[in-house]
Amino acid sequence: MPKSHHPDRPPRNFYGRRRGKHLRDSQEVYLEEDLAALSPGAVDWEANPNRHPLDLPAMFGGRETWLEVGFGGGEHMVHQAGLNPGIGIIGCEPYINGVAMLLGKIRRAGVDNLRVYPGDVRDMFDVLPPASIARAFLLYPDPWPKARHHRRRFVTPEHLEPLARVLKPGAIFRVATDIPDYVRQTLEQVPQNGFERVRAAPEDIHRPWEDWISTRYEQKALREGRVPHYLTFQRQS
Repeated sequence: MPKSHHPDRPPRNFYGRRRGKHLRDSQEVYLEEDLAALSPGAVDWEANPNRHPLDLPAMFGGRETWLEVGFGGGEHMVHQAGLNPGIGIIGCEPYINGVAMLLGKIRRAGVDNLRVYPGDVRDMFDVLPPASIARAFLLYPDPWPKARHHRRRFVTPEHLEPLARVLKPGAIFRVATDIPDYVRQTLEQVPQNGFERVRAAPEDIHRPWEDWISTRYEQKALREGRVPHYLTFQRQS
């Protein structure tokens, strides 16, 4: 049954691309051979129509779990997995070309503490247990620059409320963007939805985190003269 026809599925519009024009032969192989083994479990409504919670302790052997929302080409996710082998990381990305790029990076890096959901993070929120995620990342999200599209941005209650639900008290939420108006909306909306800004000194907004790796989207922004911003929030108790 198509997602949009499931009787219990919330009415959710999806904006953005799910697939580009071309995948290389090697990327098709990655998707065919690797993606299923990296699945976090039944997330899609077709596979999990009753919305059973994921068993994160079983998935990662009791390790702390982090979440990356929209991992792009996967550079940051693989970087963090290599730095933190004692952590399990789930990444959500509906753009299948980005998923294929991540799978290639996982093969080359040899990391084994990642799970990949090639879909809408809102479906993942449905099946993550409350207070189960210790850290979340939102890095260079789609800016939706037109004012009439700002409601499509991640930093709205539709996304922030379920994010707050699945984060542990004290969990860290990192946001990176090169769009000043996205910074404005982030600073307005995130504190209203269960978060407190930390690392908030004036100089910190342009200072990368100590464990940061510059992504392909950040490099594009720098080439085009845009300035990166780094925002850090903590889930309130």
